[in-house]
Amino acid sequence: MAAAAVSESWPELEQAEQQRRRELLLTGPALEKRVQAAGGRLPPRLFTLSLLHYLEVSGCGSLREPGPGLAQGLPQLQSLVLRRNALGPGLSPELGPLPALRVLDLSGNALEALPPGQGLGPAEPPGLPQLQSLNLSGNRLRELPADLPRCAPRLQTLNLTGNCLDSFPAELFRPGALPLLSELAAADNCLRQLSPDIAHLASLKTLDLSNNQLIEIPAELADCPRLKEINLRGNRLRDRRLEKMVGGCQTKSILDYLRAGGRGKGQGKGRAEADKEEGRRKRKERRKREGGEEEEVDEASRLLLRVLHVSENPAPLTVTVSPGVREVRPFIVGAVVRGMDLQAGNTLKRFLTSQTKLHEELCEKRTAATIATHDLRAVQGPLLYTTRPPQDLKIIPLGRKEVKAKDLVRQLQLEAEEHRKQKKRQTVSGLHRYLRLLDGKEQYPCLMDARGDVISFPPITNSEKTKIKKTTSDLFLEVTSATSLQICKDVMDALILKMAEINKYTSEDKEEGSISDTEADATSGQPPDAGTNASAEKDGAAPLVVEQVRVVDEEGHLKVVYPSKTDLDIAASHVTVIR
Repeated sequence: MAAAAVSESWPELEQAEQQRRRELLLTGPALEKRVQAAGGRLPPRLFTLSLLHYLEVSGCGSLREPGPGLAQGLPQLQSLVLRRNALGPGLSPELGPLPALRVLDLSGNALEALPPGQGLGPAEPPGLPQLQSLNLSGNRLRELPADLPRCAPRLQTLNLTGNCLDSFPAELFRPGALPLLSELAAADNCLRQLSPDIAHLASLKTLDLSNNQLIEIPAELADCPRLKEINLRGNRLRDRRLEKMVGGCQTKSILDYLRAGGRGKGQGKGRAEADKEEGRRKRKERRKREGGEEEEVDEASRLLLRVLHVSENPAPLTVTVSPGVREVRPFIVGAVVRGMDLQAGNTLKRFLTSQTKLHEELCEKRTAATIATHDLRAVQGPLLYTTRPPQDLKIIPLGRKEVKAKDLVRQLQLEAEEHRKQKKRQTVSGLHRYLRLLDGKEQYPCLMDARGDVISFPPITNSEKTKIKKTTSDLFLEVTSATSLQICKDVMDALILKMAEINKYTSEDKEEGSISDTEADATSGQPPDAGTNASAEKDGAAPLVVEQVRVVDEEGHLKVVYPSKTDLDIAASHVTVIR
């Protein structure tokens, strides 16, 4: 009887075993209750599914540790995703050896430490010999295990964003320790120094150390032979010239400056670029009244966001939510952003790329939340967030002709399967996993405008009618989720912050004749435009205006308003929100 009860309580495991599945996704309220009943662990039977290549257990606040048997029972596992659970403060037992594992995602948990030889796997022999991607973002880590390079010697991507790290272990930058590491992200930590030994990361291409407490950047960083993109914004660097450069110059100019020895020692092109930056800084200072130099420099480098309250807006946009979405995709947050400049160079491409990156990371490949951006001029309010039967819901998807929702989903699933076959994979890629979120649903969610047109079909697509163009300056943003309201707000915060960054640096490049964006100008074939932003040159870049959008029920009762007083509460030192 006990065995039968266990089988009934975990029908996904029985189905996976019978169908010899290689992919398993566990999430939702039912999972929460079963894990809680199991003492915060996963059932041992899960670790007998030896054919699994992909395992994801996400969004379970009761899951405190995976449970014994993981490493021994899943020898073919290639991707293990345990994000947005309650793992921590440590991990026991260790997650290894897993000889075939390539992707490990432990983001959004409560991990405080991964002690040496525990938590990830044994260092000798390597417990994760094929691991390529490790995501530890959104935890509470204070340090990394020193033997991480020995445990995962083939690591290519390491994401440590949003932790409490104040330093990297010396072993991370030991010569030959991580010869394949190409992407290192450690934004939003407490890092105080960066070792010159980082130059030993011979394959490093992307480095994000934004919003830390760095005061010095070693010149040896310029010796990383493949480094193409760095983000050092939000630090309080002693070298004021360098601090200005990291806010507006391209990576090459920054590396040239470091290579030449920093302030006062630059030569060649790096020195010339630095001199231009210094000249611009002095001209701006002359336009201001006398005051503290540090205060002025900080003010010039900040991103500005102005929030327009509903009461200040003569025609605020409103979203009405029908009761039917409660069973399908209940959470939605909206905002209007005015003042974006998408016309210069490749700015539109950068904006769309940033949206894609948010979908991949914070939105967990659209499984946690989905973003839709609209040209506000093509949106007629008020809006209705409701549901329609799959055979009745019609939309003109981006880049396609009008189609019924059920046909669109089927078509996308066929395309995903064909993509899988072409790539000779055992499972559909993570990029297409969101297509399964609507499996078995009798109603599909959609956002309709006042004309009755469907402008969004989350999490699948939004409409060609409201597509963003280069000429778009005012946008309606929408984030939906089947998981939580808070993830909608977190994603919206991140999206608006990214828009502010893009807008500010686009405006600065135009103000300065695109001196620091010559490669983008050459690519786009457009000459620098020195005259379109005269007011910005006079007064500094104007802030983006974020208008509140109210979400109400059918009786008009308020469900959520964004941004509220607690939203856009950004701790970053380079952001100022004017309310």
